[in-house]
Amino acid sequence: MTFFDYLISVDARTALMRRMMQKLGVDKQLKSVPDHTAVTSRAVDRCRSCEHQDECATWLDEHQQADNPPHYCRNSDLIARLKHSAG
Repeated sequence: MTFFDYLISVDARTALMRRMMQKLGVDKQLKSVPDHTAVTSRAVDRCRSCEHQDECATWLDEHQQADNPPHYCRNSDLIARLKHSAG
């Protein structure tokens, strides 16, 4: 189990982060950034402190694929940087 997998398994909010990263196609980029452990840890912290857990779960269930996260996503900037680095 990788550190990323461990962090994601901690609770439901971090599971939402994993789903969001996969849905937006940046999960592989996240694993390949320099110091990805620290970057992932900060992203998990932002997700875990979010108050939109129910909205996020609903959004993820309703979108088969998406180009951008919902407006309230606390990791929007990170996702944008990861998309830019892949592109």
